[in-house]
Amino acid sequence: MINVFTKNAELVEVFSFKDFEDFPFEERNILWFELINPTFAELYCIAQNYDLNLYEDPEKSAVVKYWENSTSITINTYFIYKDTPLAFHTEAVTYFIANNILFTLYYGDFPIFKEVQGRVLASPKKFYDGFDILAKILELYFEKGADCLEEVNRETSALRKQIVFDLEASSHEETLISLSFLQEFNMELRDSLFDKRRIITALLKSNKVDNETKKDFNIIIKDFNSLVEFSTANLNALDNIQNLFTSQVNVEQNKIIKLFTVATMAMMPPTLIGTIYGMNFEVMPELRWEFGYPMAVLAMIVSTILPILYFKKKGWL
Repeated sequence: MINVFTKNAELVEVFSFKDFEDFPFEERNILWFELINPTFAELYCIAQNYDLNLYEDPEKSAVVKYWENSTSITINTYFIYKDTPLAFHTEAVTYFIANNILFTLYYGDFPIFKEVQGRVLASPKKFYDGFDILAKILELYFEKGADCLEEVNRETSALRKQIVFDLEASSHEETLISLSFLQEFNMELRDSLFDKRRIITALLKSNKVDNETKKDFNIIIKDFNSLVEFSTANLNALDNIQNLFTSQVNVEQNKIIKLFTVATMAMMPPTLIGTIYGMNFEVMPELRWEFGYPMAVLAMIVSTILPILYFKKKGWL
């Protein structure tokens, strides 16, 4: 499927095609071709009319982020989407800019492009060529990235409070899963922001971009720089939480070990008494005592209580 956005006076019109071969390329002022799950025939038609190489090897496309020649610019990037509280995925997008027309090529469903469409149609006067639309896409991705980082920050703060004040609210496994997800999501999002920043830097060096659009890109790259700093702060906070969680777990383990140590020490004296009177020597005077058994039991009880009282006095319990 292909959506075509054209500029007519002060209006932007959108045309959707499933059979694209008969589109009048030369008769309209085209701003944007949105290629959604395109067929081979659609790719061939676009490639022939605009001299674009739309058949790059996917592995090469993943490595080459930005490529510019005398007639066009090719950009390969990806977007991150959060599916559930503990799951996210990335989607690749390829941009081509030729004759000041933006071509977006992707497979799947990208909510961000639907929002871009709405903004283009709502404010058509702001868009004069494909670079303006690309700037709007990057601007909107900045907004989405800021929302994601704020959400990560809120979840990080909640996780810190849980570890400090209510560690028993969830199991250690659940806490580790949440912490690991936040770290991974934040790192992937930061890599995505680095990716967009590199692309904008390359666009600022291009002579194909007019000065007015470069002003917009300068503002956007400053916004992305602020998000990168925000993501770094989130990662530092998550590292601190990880250290705090490890310390809390160590404290719990030490308490358990201390409890078993005290119990072992408290049971040693009565064990010694029981061991002595469990020997089978013939000459043991205590065996003939009338009150030997209750005295032995009493000695065991007293020898158990005394170490516990001593440990409490020392503050070890």
